[in-house]
Amino acid sequence: MKKLLTLIICIALAFTACRAPNNAQTNSQTSSQTQPTEPISDQSAPIDESVILPRTRPSAAQNMDAGAITEAFGAQCNLPQVQGSGVVQKVLKDDTKGLKHQKFLLKVSENITILIAHNIDLAPRVADLHEGDVLEFKGEYIYTPKGGTVHWTHKDPKNHHHAGWLKHNGNTYE
Repeated sequence: MKKLLTLIICIALAFTACRAPNNAQTNSQTSSQTQPTEPISDQSAPIDESVILPRTRPSAAQNMDAGAITEAFGAQCNLPQVQGSGVVQKVLKDDTKGLKHQKFLLKVSENITILIAHNIDLAPRVADLHEGDVLEFKGEYIYTPKGGTVHWTHKDPKNHHHAGWLKHNGNTYE
């Protein structure tokens, strides 16, 4: 019964993500305020971007706040597209196995810290990134017990995934 309920919640979250209005331009011009708190441990498992999540109907860019990540984390499910901002808690070593990824932990809510895995073989490295910096993101959310991972923070050369990006210090990395 619990598995069925979790499945229903995941389907509802994915459906909501696909039906959200296009507020990306409006909301990318305003930054959310978050309060820095203690980071969680390193989530350094390599990211395999060749794995395609269950596909949902393509849609316009969605504006999703930390509430969507919080709900997906609680339901232990993935979201095809999230957008938000947070405070850098820790800059990690690059993952150099396979495709190279710049990695860091980002606090997106009081209780959730996510791993950002930014493919630097397909997009420029985020320059001059430090703990305490505010960063905006758009990408795919993958549930993990430690808070989750956001990847595909760049354009997909094969157009199998929604295009993502990172914004830091007035620069966009896609």
